[in-house]
Amino acid sequence: MSLIKLTIKGISYSQTQSGAYALVLSEMEGTRTLPIIIGAFEAQSIAIALEKEIRPPRPLTHDLFKTFADRFTIAVKQVIIHKLVDGVFYSSLVCEKDGEEEVIDTRTSDAIALAVRFNAPIYTYENILDKAGIYLKLDEELIIEEDLESEEIEFSLEEEEAAAGKDRYASLSLQELHEQLNEAVANEDYEMAAKIRDEISKRS
Repeated sequence: MSLIKLTIKGISYSQTQSGAYALVLSEMEGTRTLPIIIGAFEAQSIAIALEKEIRPPRPLTHDLFKTFADRFTIAVKQVIIHKLVDGVFYSSLVCEKDGEEEVIDTRTSDAIALAVRFNAPIYTYENILDKAGIYLKLDEELIIEEDLESEEIEFSLEEEEAAAGKDRYASLSLQELHEQLNEAVANEDYEMAAKIRDEISKRS
């Protein structure tokens, strides 16, 4: 069965599972999406890897894995989401060292977090795309950001908090925004850093 290449469409807060997020993948040559429920830590790790302006002061677990692999010349060549059983996705990392290939079993959320860091392609099979929509009831359970561009990802916030944040940052100068961005990153408050970054981007 041929592989179908996927890309990250967005991350949205899950409305059905408290503390969870929906990672939405979409096929490169088609309109189908593959929503995957992941934990807050993995969602944060993927979002940070996609952002170019936010750098955590200390490496996250997936950053450490990337550094370790680079040091020992191990490359992640691709990620394959190869099985879906009772709503749980199973994935593999296809790695290479000294011309030899190894396949490692992994959680899908970890696989995606590593794929972003290694610039590795993400694939799945036709039957996975067919099953996913049935198991996860996409239209009923997920709210997806449809207008995300250039793989821009942000965590959804409560409307009142978002409005308050926008008003607060709108009154600050660019220098003050950059200072607060650095402070938020230093404190590992990545949700606040993302909001500040959005305000800076609007003024660019």
